[in-house]
Amino acid sequence: MSQIKNANVLITGGAQGIGKLLGEKCLKEGAKCLIIWDINDKNIENTLSDFSRKGYQNVYAFNVDVSDSNDIERAATEVLLEIGNVDILVNNAGVVAGGMFWEHSAKDIDRVLQININGVLHTTRVFVKEMIKQKRGHIVNIASAAGIISNKRMSAYVASKWAVKGWSDSLRMELESLEGDLHVTTVCPSYINTGMFKGVKAPLLFPLLEPEDITDSIIRAIKINELFVLAPDLLKLIPFLKGVFPTRIFDFVADFLGVYSSMNDFEGRSRKEAMPDKKTKQTL
Repeated sequence: MSQIKNANVLITGGAQGIGKLLGEKCLKEGAKCLIIWDINDKNIENTLSDFSRKGYQNVYAFNVDVSDSNDIERAATEVLLEIGNVDILVNNAGVVAGGMFWEHSAKDIDRVLQININGVLHTTRVFVKEMIKQKRGHIVNIASAAGIISNKRMSAYVASKWAVKGWSDSLRMELESLEGDLHVTTVCPSYINTGMFKGVKAPLLFPLLEPEDITDSIIRAIKINELFVLAPDLLKLIPFLKGVFPTRIFDFVADFLGVYSSMNDFEGRSRKEAMPDKKTKQTL
């Protein structure tokens, strides 16, 4: 059973959306300190101000570009020297590129893969060895339902989330082969009602997930060392149905339910909002 109380918790993309909400819930659970990595200074300032008004202390925020492995190593060195080992790491930062594959530029594709895959792997790489040394640690990787079922108009994103889901489960097996209290939870949610998926139309039987609900599920998963979080619950049927139905029949059903048209009116966040100018570290 992983303990959030008295733990050092680091959340990437932790200054907005479910990252911010997860951070607040970890503080409510009695986390020793919360470490926020985010690339948006305005969101960092707003989050620190909000947490301060609510009486939370020991919150540290770093402006980190997780698409840059050098920046990850710089910030990780600061965290390890100034704060100490990370007990719970939540790899939450991610971006979406909507549109048909041939509409993406090389920069679009590289950005999605560098943040969603490289950022997750390199962030984990710089902290996992200390977890192994202390024989304690929990890594939470926010993948996606897109790592279970493919979809149109999000092929680069799907590629990144299939990669994260597979890597995360491999990491789980590797850590479980070692001595100690080491855990990995892979989270695969459908569309969440945040700005990241602005404009999507939720498929039939798969309503938009509310941030409160999915973050409650993640907190619970950490506490009981749950291996996978699939939400909504019907998502758990997808691997079975894909294994039973011929591909064309599965495609017909998914299309009928509106899965394959769900991204037709996708807007998402603007690139400037997602990747603003980089600045500094801040502390509460």
